[in-house]
Amino acid sequence: MSQNHASPTSAKFGLLCLTALGIVFGDIGTSPLYAMRECFEGNPHHINPESVLGVLSLIIWTIVIMISIQYVGLVMKADKQGEGGILSLLSVAFPERKGMWRTPVAKLMLTLAVFGAALLYGDAMITPAISVISAVEGLTVVMPDLDPKIIVAITLVILVMMFSLQQLGTAKVGAAFGPIMLLWFATLAVMGAFWVVRAPQVLAAFNPWLGVRFLLHHGHESVVVLTGVFLTITGGESLYGDMGHVGRRPITLSWFTVVKPALILNYLGQGALLLQNPAGIENPLQFMMPSWGRMPLLILATCAAVIASQALISGVFSLTMQAVQLGYLPRIRISHTSSSERGQIYISRVNWLLMFGCMGLVLGFQSSKGLAAAYGIAVSMTMAVTSILLFFAATRAWKWTPLKAGAAIIVQVVMNLVFVYANSLKIFHGGFVPIIAALVLYTMMTTWKAGRRYLSHKLQEQALPLKQFLESIERGKTVHRVPGTAVFMAGSTGLTPISLLHNLKHNKVLHERIIFLTIDSELHPYVTADQRLTIEKLADNVYRIVGHFGFMEQPDVTELLRQCGEHNLMLDPMQTSYFLGRETIIPTHHTFARWRSKLFSTMSRNAQSAVAYYNIPPSRVVEFGIQIEL
Repeated sequence: MSQNHASPTSAKFGLLCLTALGIVFGDIGTSPLYAMRECFEGNPHHINPESVLGVLSLIIWTIVIMISIQYVGLVMKADKQGEGGILSLLSVAFPERKGMWRTPVAKLMLTLAVFGAALLYGDAMITPAISVISAVEGLTVVMPDLDPKIIVAITLVILVMMFSLQQLGTAKVGAAFGPIMLLWFATLAVMGAFWVVRAPQVLAAFNPWLGVRFLLHHGHESVVVLTGVFLTITGGESLYGDMGHVGRRPITLSWFTVVKPALILNYLGQGALLLQNPAGIENPLQFMMPSWGRMPLLILATCAAVIASQALISGVFSLTMQAVQLGYLPRIRISHTSSSERGQIYISRVNWLLMFGCMGLVLGFQSSKGLAAAYGIAVSMTMAVTSILLFFAATRAWKWTPLKAGAAIIVQVVMNLVFVYANSLKIFHGGFVPIIAALVLYTMMTTWKAGRRYLSHKLQEQALPLKQFLESIERGKTVHRVPGTAVFMAGSTGLTPISLLHNLKHNKVLHERIIFLTIDSELHPYVTADQRLTIEKLADNVYRIVGHFGFMEQPDVTELLRQCGEHNLMLDPMQTSYFLGRETIIPTHHTFARWRSKLFSTMSRNAQSAVAYYNIPPSRVVEFGIQIEL
């Protein structure tokens, strides 16, 4: 169970709740811009009292079951040191480190979790695009004769500005996110309440039978409606993924007191509007507002869409950092935009790839209706994977019986699979976009992971057992020793680093003090200070240092070696040299298919240097080139 933010003061807790509105609920909070329209495909002829009440019932109970029960009630309890997200859930369900992926079940869950993480990148491209263009489309209500190309142009300008500002970080402007989103949810609630008073019969939608009856009466045709219903809960994964920023309690309180009531009230209000004016399905949210308030609503909706996009982009940065630390992506430049908040990061390559992806989607689909056809499949599949992993977390971490765990999640699992099926029908209407993006990324992630494993095996074949090396230098006192400390990066603690053997072969010397340094990425978000490093003396003036870092932390070798002084191992930075091996991959067909070997080779060439990534003083580094056939 989560222990973070356990006993904050009232003022701090209130601030955390406000912050949660800004960075957690933006995505799900902007769904009223387009979800109801997609339930009826924007066709007034589909609208009648039975269909409106049936759809509203489905929306209400989907929100209750999938968000209130599944995510807030269950998934968010499966945190890892207060952090959430699908990779955190994987480490909760399978906390073992050594040999944990040898069983077929664990391998399958690992595959699903990595693919689920890859799907989130597809979601991250579509969410900013559909959120912003949906908000801007409110102009067509204010100015009916507006050329649709102008809507696209304004959307592109907003997206470019939004992504260009990412490098500045959100520490300063982030303080405004919460109040803006609070105003947004208050506006949704007031608008909804106004229309519910005018057509109180929509309150009958709280009866779940109306939703069930709608599905039974319309048969397979209702599947299209379910794709629209699902859009009301896209962003639900953010409740879990962004939990580390504010904690479970603030998110829970904000959901039940502000977000959920506002969303349900607004959807009821949209239903009430449609009962009186079916033509309002063109843009229900704008038509709920009197003409004098439509431009202010448009501006507020655009701000909410930008905030929703900002939260998702930041989430992708965090996910990328986790993937790099866990060995699923090559080293990449990560910039920290805040000196006080370690979660505030910026990744330039990811940012620009997302921007061009979003712009391409807007240009390709031209409208939120077109984008809605591509939206949902990635999120529904990720939620399904989360449900499956939750079963293992409950049985293995919480010690629930399989019967109890199954009973707790069976409804969510069934609903998830139904939504996956419903959204799968949209694959040929644009749903293939996030799937292809996820498959490409999944291929890259698994290729990098497997390639590094094969590369490690190749290097081990050339390496000398460390014990044998230590014995040889003890026996043979003929090797010349030079002053200073040599630090050799060592991937395996049982083997002699190739860089040391090359140095000895070419330079015929050893330093007076030798350190084998291993960076160990843990299946935890963070590592406490007392667990940061372990030091082992292997021989006279020969040490092994292992630095432990969580998957939400960036390794810092300079700081790590400075901390060695606290363990009675003093290192003079000006007398310390670092020896690294730089591998050049020669693609063959022996290990992978040739195309996969080329992919791994390309990824390896474009990876950030170990010097920059691990914060090693570049003026103190010696690199040895090694060619490896793979």
